[in-house]
Amino acid sequence: MTNRKAELKPTLGPFMLWGLGVGYVISGMYFGWNLGLAEGGTLGMAIATFFIIIMYVCFTFSYAELACAIPDAGGAFAYASKAFGPNISFVAGMAQIIEFVFAPPAIAAAIGSYLHIFLPSVPVIVISIAAYFAFTLLNISGVKAAASFELVITIFAVAELLIFAGTTLPAFKFENLTRNNFPNSIMGIFASIPFAIWFFLGIEGLANTAEETVNPQKNIMRGFGSALLTLIILCALTFIAAVGVGGWEPIVFDDAGNKTDSPLPEALSFIAEKNGALYHLLVTIGLFGLVASFHGIILAAGRATFEFGRVGNAPAFIGKVHNKFKTPANALIVNMIIGIASLFSGETSALITIAAFGALTLYIISMLSVIRLRRKLPDLLRPFKVPFYPALPLIAFIIGVVSFSAMLAFYFKIAILYFAILIVSFLVFKFKVHSPQSTVHKKEQY
Repeated sequence: MTNRKAELKPTLGPFMLWGLGVGYVISGMYFGWNLGLAEGGTLGMAIATFFIIIMYVCFTFSYAELACAIPDAGGAFAYASKAFGPNISFVAGMAQIIEFVFAPPAIAAAIGSYLHIFLPSVPVIVISIAAYFAFTLLNISGVKAAASFELVITIFAVAELLIFAGTTLPAFKFENLTRNNFPNSIMGIFASIPFAIWFFLGIEGLANTAEETVNPQKNIMRGFGSALLTLIILCALTFIAAVGVGGWEPIVFDDAGNKTDSPLPEALSFIAEKNGALYHLLVTIGLFGLVASFHGIILAAGRATFEFGRVGNAPAFIGKVHNKFKTPANALIVNMIIGIASLFSGETSALITIAAFGALTLYIISMLSVIRLRRKLPDLLRPFKVPFYPALPLIAFIIGVVSFSAMLAFYFKIAILYFAILIVSFLVFKFKVHSPQSTVHKKEQY
């Protein structure tokens, strides 16, 4: 890493990309989304999810154009850099890091909650921290090993959701979908938005593995398309099956009246004894979904943070590749430390919401980048072009702006924290990183 750009090793094919794309997101089917039911009820959450699906379809096709044209581990940061320059690209990159760093602790808390069912003597926080150490080490050991593991557990996670649907749908009752299904009227739709986003949050992380993908100009789009189709089907099945078996209240609140991070086990309890073999089997397999996303987003977060260090927007040691494993080990460790510290907040819904703020910022800037680069660099090689341009990026942009505005109104305190992180990091970037000394250092990295 003296006079050339730190390089990641390309080893990923289309099937592994499908595994990563689904794996990043699939924990959203297992927990988190159910918290939106407390805000909007079944109908409010369903309407919010419908529009968020439209946003993700339009966003994914548009983002794939960027990922295929500019295969870079920085993802949105790299695209915005070419489109708008260093200031806006810093905001895009920092938003991406916030999303990818604050989502894993929410998932780790859910892993702790699920395992706590079997290990009631072990505190949830201890299980969550142990998971952080284990999967950070796995990611450090090599991307091919990490991606292969991700593929295997993602297949198990998809199978479990299909088994869950097959087990619960015979007990489905339409009246469970209609009972108290719109408790907060239209305001509930907007309040449900971050939890609808949680169904799909993280799929954009697939673009961050572009430098490690074989023939990224073709395989990235294949990965995006197949992953999104799989996730939309699983989202619909899980939503209908979980709510249809007993209504929305039992999968939001546990027996003590607290919001739960394990909605699928709560739904299963309507048709299987909590100490029964079927219940324990499905909950055990269900852990694969949480592990898949936890592990996958840790992988994507490491690449996003690594890129910030590699280009000089963060301390230089973060942008170094491990000599033996050729992975962003330092970035992965820094992310783990921040994630473990976030775990102690105990606020799963707040972590999901701040991650959603980061995601929406990334989506909005990325859609503007698609349009800007079409005008600024018309001759840029684009192996894949978003269909129906400019309609798709504009639709994703509009839904993203409306969603961000609604979240700003309903989750103002969390928004203040989010903007504080952005502003402080931007000021450090402007007055520390972009000093004359840091500029010299940045040139030496390439």
